[in-house]
Amino acid sequence: TETNYIYCYCPPLPKDFPELKNDTFLRAARGEEVEHVPVWCMRQAGRYLPEFRESRAGKDFFETCRSPEACCELTLQPLRRFPFDASIIFSDILVVPQALGMDVQMSPGKGPVFPEPLKEPDDLQRLRPKVDVDAELGYVFKAITLTRHKLEGKVPLIGFTGAPWTLMSYMIEGGGSTTHSKAKRWLYRHPEASHKLLRQLTDVIVEYLLGQVKAGAQALQVFESHTGCLGPAEFKEFSLPYLRDIARRVKDKLKDSGLDNVPMIVFAKDGHYGLEELSQSHYEVVGLDWTVDPRSARERTGGRVSLQGNMDPCALYATKERISEIVKTMVEGFGTRGYIANLGHGVYPDMDPESVGAFVEAVHTHSRQLLNRN
Repeated sequence: TETNYIYCYCPPLPKDFPELKNDTFLRAARGEEVEHVPVWCMRQAGRYLPEFRESRAGKDFFETCRSPEACCELTLQPLRRFPFDASIIFSDILVVPQALGMDVQMSPGKGPVFPEPLKEPDDLQRLRPKVDVDAELGYVFKAITLTRHKLEGKVPLIGFTGAPWTLMSYMIEGGGSTTHSKAKRWLYRHPEASHKLLRQLTDVIVEYLLGQVKAGAQALQVFESHTGCLGPAEFKEFSLPYLRDIARRVKDKLKDSGLDNVPMIVFAKDGHYGLEELSQSHYEVVGLDWTVDPRSARERTGGRVSLQGNMDPCALYATKERISEIVKTMVEGFGTRGYIANLGHGVYPDMDPESVGAFVEAVHTHSRQLLNRN
């Protein structure tokens, strides 16, 4: 008799993960003692790496985002080169507007494009009133689970999302913008509709982040990339309440689900005017861009949170020796407790990978020297 066998691929389950070997990043996020300052980079999986460009060649950006295997490979690539202390899942903040039913395309040389952006409050009816995050964003969860297993416990895995105001801005502007005037017009002319959209985004984001933790994410970062175009009053009305709501609700839902709490990072770029408020927003870590002085940030946040950042990405154009000097000053400014080294924004596509390696090495070397001195 002839027997036919059917082989099927069974994706790994979000359980029985390998034991974590390097928890320095998680300890720093919680303000605990460390042997060295942990370091990772926003956009550490990016176009500056030749292997990234090779993997992505000829492939649609969002198709890549929807492939767990591709996202896993891109997430792991920088860890094969550099001794980072954390990894961040390869994905994009604009998968959330896609989950709400909006069409988003990545245009080569231009960036994200929304062919039909939101123009007036009536356009909110085009959005899905209720989003099934497992159905719409399950590919991100699968990527996280697969990557957690493939990391083999080397370093923690960070999940992330865009913040409501940042996503709202993209959805109305139809892409990137220098003034964000179309989105800000909504804030002034249609405040009620703005809050409705921000609440809708917040609801999806909370479930999305919860799903990421269930899938295996060991920390979460919320990117509020467009803080700089808001004044302090607008920030306190249209950004801060939703950032706080996200952190509070995610933590409550994790507790209700019997899941361990995970450190949460808020990165409000150019939000230096809101440091005090951000440090009291239920996040364990506040990320900083390079416009904030480290010692001033410590003083203003009053030891309530750990801090992350904040070297100017353009400092990576410097020589290896100069990078080392800049890092030394930065680490001395922040101190070694409750500190995660990073850039003040993502790695630029034209960076030399050797410079990123020099940055990582300098953080580890100078922080160990500081800790040994103390």
